[in-house]
Amino acid sequence: MAYQKLQAGLAADVTPSDTVNIPNAAGADMDNDGCVLYVGTSGDLKVTTASGSEITFVGVQGFFPVQVIRVWSTDTTAADIVALW
Repeated sequence: MAYQKLQAGLAADVTPSDTVNIPNAAGADMDNDGCVLYVGTSGDLKVTTASGSEITFVGVQGFFPVQVIRVWSTDTTAADIVALW
């Protein structure tokens, strides 16, 4: 059976952007291969997933268990977003 880590060891505030992926908190020279999110203020969340899918989730709040590499500023109304690794 595969082991799934349920606790984060790193966290960083997310600034939504239409052009820049979420940086890797472990090092600026490393690509982010996916992180889960915590959304503090509910709203819509447009993301690019680790597999490259672009999708908008409606009415998101709390922990968001999808591997994400970008939060878009366009179509995102959620706020107080934190990336967790």
